[in-house]
Parts: sequence; C-alpha cells; structure tokens
Amino acid sequence: METETLALAQEIDFSMWALFARATLTVKLVMLLLIVASFWSWSIIIQKTISYRAARREAARFDRAFWSGEPLDGLFDQIGPDPKGHSEKVFAAGMIEWRRSHRDDGGLIAGAQARIDRSMDVAIAKEAEGLQNGLPVLATVGSTAPFVGLFGTVWGIMVAFIDIAEQQSTNLAVVAPGIAEALLATGLGLLAAIPAVVFYNKLSADADRIIAGYEAFADEFSTILSRQLDL
Repeated sequence: METETLALAQEIDFSMWALFARATLTVKLVMLLLIVASFWSWSIIIQKTISYRAARREAARFDRAFWSGEPLDGLFDQIGPDPKGHSEKVFAAGMIEWRRSHRDDGGLIAGAQARIDRSMDVAIAKEAEGLQNGLPVLATVGSTAPFVGLFGTVWGIMVAFIDIAEQQSTNLAVVAPGIAEALLATGLGLLAAIPAVVFYNKLSADADRIIAGYEAFADEFSTILSRQLDL
C-alpha cells in the first residue's frame, strides 16, 4: 500500500505552473496579486536606483561648477531659471528670489534673506517628494505581502482538509498536492516582501543622503548671499 501511494505521488506534477493551475480560484488570485506586487516593486527598485545615481552625478557636477570660482550670476545665466537638475533647481530658486529682491535703484527689499531661504526650502521639498515617490509602495508590499501569502496558504490548507474529508483518505497522493499549492502562496508572499523591505531601507537611506546634500548646499549658498546682503 505504501509503495502504491509513493508511486502515485511521484506521478503528480509538482512544478510551479502545475501547482498554480491546480489551486483554487481564491489562491490563484492571491498568487497573481503577489506576482504583480513583486513586479511592481522591482520596477520601482530599478527606476529609483537609476534615478538616484543620476541625481548623485548631477549634484557632483553642479558642485564642481558652483565652486569653480565662476560668478553666481554667470552660472545662473548658463543654467537658466528652469533647469533640469535637482541641485540646479535649488540654486535657481535662490537666485530668482535674489534678483527679485533688488529694487530698480540697486538696493535690496527688506526681508530678502528670509525669502531666499524659503524659496530654496520649497525647491528642496519638491525635489524630496520626487525622490521619495514610490518608496511607500515598497513599504506597503514589504509589510503586507507575507500576510496576503499567509491568507492564501490558510485558504489552500482549508480546501485541502475539505478534500481529505470528502475522499475519506489521508494518503500522500491526496494530501501533498493541496498542501504544496497552499505553501506556494506563502513562498510568493516572502518572495515579494523580502526584496521590497531590503530595498526600501536602502533607497530611503540613499534619498535621505541626497536630500541632506541639497540642504547643505542651500545653507552654504544662503551664507554666501548673506555676506552680500551685509556689504
């Protein structure tokens, strides 16, 4: 009897596709949801990795230009009032407000320093929002995917036990397929959650460092302009 049971179990296809095909509709929907969440997470991970590298290169390039000794007005004329680079946008926001703060007679309007600082803070906030866009999706996938997979597993095991009761048999050929299908849902949940959590932490730290660089530049730039205001 045991030999026949093992032989019957060996004839059952336990490939990923076969497990998915045999699963109930509810478990299939759970698996599809987790697969979509995994692809969505990886698309965000790849896009953010590329954009963060570009942002760091742009910041380094602009930093060299800013500290090259070229007059700030000349640098601003080169990049224009609506540049593409993140660091350039912070610089442009400060320079635009700096020029607007000058009266026709060459004097400065009162409160220029505060307005310049606020303009750069707004620009930094906009760039930070763009850099961090998508990261909440990774956090959501990382925190919910294991529980979604667990729900699929619980449902699949429940159906497997119902089949056992209906067939009044506990041999391996009856039990193994249902349990394997159920556990696949948990595996997909972990497969989606683990990379999402790891890269969420990494990308969040990268974004914080980039934003801190913009804030440090804004402080340095504000200090330079304050010296001009004091002259």
